[in-house]
Amino acid sequence: MPGQGVPPPVVRWVPPPGTPPHDQPTTFLRAMRSRDWAWWRPLLGLLLLVVVYAALAVVTAVAGVLGLVASGVDPGTLPDLALDEFTDPWVLLFLNASLIVAIPSVWMVWAVVHGMPRGWSSSVLARLRLRLLLPYTLLALVTLGVGIGVSVLLGFTAGGEEVTGPVPSFGWLLVVVLLTTPLQSAAEEYVFRGYLSQAVAGWIRAPQVGAVVAALLTAALFAAAHGPQDLLTFLDRFAFGLAASAVVWLTGGLEAAIVLHAVNNVLVFVLAGALGEGVATTEVPAGIGLGFAVLSLATMAAYVVLVARSRRRLLPEIWTAAVDLRVPAAALVPAR
Repeated sequence: MPGQGVPPPVVRWVPPPGTPPHDQPTTFLRAMRSRDWAWWRPLLGLLLLVVVYAALAVVTAVAGVLGLVASGVDPGTLPDLALDEFTDPWVLLFLNASLIVAIPSVWMVWAVVHGMPRGWSSSVLARLRLRLLLPYTLLALVTLGVGIGVSVLLGFTAGGEEVTGPVPSFGWLLVVVLLTTPLQSAAEEYVFRGYLSQAVAGWIRAPQVGAVVAALLTAALFAAAHGPQDLLTFLDRFAFGLAASAVVWLTGGLEAAIVLHAVNNVLVFVLAGALGEGVATTEVPAGIGLGFAVLSLATMAAYVVLVARSRRRLLPEIWTAAVDLRVPAAALVPAR
C-alpha cells in the first residue's frame, strides 16, 4: 500500500484562546514558567527591557526639555536634575516621567519575549487587582504614615530642624506628586518586585529558594539604584525592598508593594514640600540616624504583619489558574 510505514504527520494541538498558560497552579514569582518556558526567555527579556527602557527614558527627557524650551523657558534656567532637588516640581516631573516609562517596557517584554498577556506582570490573575488597592492604602497610612509623621516630629524636636514654610511652587509640586509619584512607585515595583524577581525565581528550580534569592538580590539592586549613600541609608532601602518582596509573596501580586512604595513617596514629598527643604526624607541621599532607621524598619515590619493578617479578610489570590494539557504517560507508549 502506498505510504505504508510512513509515520503520520505530527499535529500540535493549540489550546483555545483564554486557556491558562500553566498546567499546574503556580505562584506569582513563577508565572514565567508557562508551557513555553525556556531558560533563555528571562535573559532575553532583561536585555530587551534595558534597551527599551533606556530608549524611552532618553526620549522622555528630551521631550521634556524641548517642551520647557518651547514654553519660553530660558535653557540656562532649566532645573538641575540632581537627586537633592526633589522638592522642585520640574525636577520631580522629569524624574518620575523617566521612570514611569518602565511600565510599558515591562508589558512589552512579556508580550514579545514570553508571548503572554501583560497582566502576568501584575498578579496571579493576570491583571492588577484594583479591589486590593484601597485596603492596602489604609494599612500603609496606619503604619508608614504614622512612622513618617513621628520621624518628622522628632526631627523638629530633637534634631534641630526648622519649619521654613512651603517651598517655592508648592502647588505645582503637589500636583506633580499626586499625579505622577504613584505611577513612578508602580514602575519601580514592576521592575524590581515584578519582572526581575520573576526572572530570578524562574531560573531556580526550588520555589522557596527562588523566592528568597529573588528578594535578596532585588533588594540589593533596588538600594544600589538610588545612588551614592552611606551604609545605614543603604540598609534602610534594602529593608524596604525586602518588605516589598514579602508582601508580594503574601498576596500573589504587586498591589501591596505598589501601595507601600507609593504611600511612602507621596507622604515624604508632600511633607518636605509643605514644611520646607529642611525636612529629612528617605529619598534624599543624606545619612539617616540610627533612631530614624529603627523607626523606619518598625513601620515596614508593621505593614508586612498587617498585610499578612488581612489575608483572611481580603482573600488575595496567591495561585494562578491552570488547565493540565500534558499528555498522560500512557498515551506516549506506541501502540503495537
